[in-house]
Amino acid sequence: MGYVAAIVWLVAGILLAAAEMFVGELTLLMLGSAALLTAGVSFLAGTTPVVDAVVFAVSAVVLLLGVRPVLLRRFGTPPPTLTNADALPGKTARVLEPVGEHGGLVKLGGEVWTARALDPGEEYPEGATVYVMKIDGATAVVWRGP
Repeated sequence: MGYVAAIVWLVAGILLAAAEMFVGELTLLMLGSAALLTAGVSFLAGTTPVVDAVVFAVSAVVLLLGVRPVLLRRFGTPPPTLTNADALPGKTARVLEPVGEHGGLVKLGGEVWTARALDPGEEYPEGATVYVMKIDGATAVVWRGP
């Protein structure tokens, strides 16, 4: 009976560890490690299912509360914060000089930028509010919106 239980815990541990690839939060990896530890104890000691459950519960709690936070601090990376020109698309700007197909000026985030219209057939008058669609070199490509 001990060998069958060990194989069940082994398979459960491998499946949980493999499922971690789809989640990436280290929770399933900790549970899979606890199941693998339980498989080892069950195989070596030939324990009963009740003892196996206790071993799994204790090792899962220790791994989830003790090891997982350490690994997340060490290997977890925060989402990148967009800076410089990468942070500008989606922002609003005020037209300082009429913006058309070949140029103009906008005030964007307290700075004056050269700008051109996203749609070559459009022109935006001085004082209009436009949205930055992208940054092309040192030129803001803008659109007035719907």
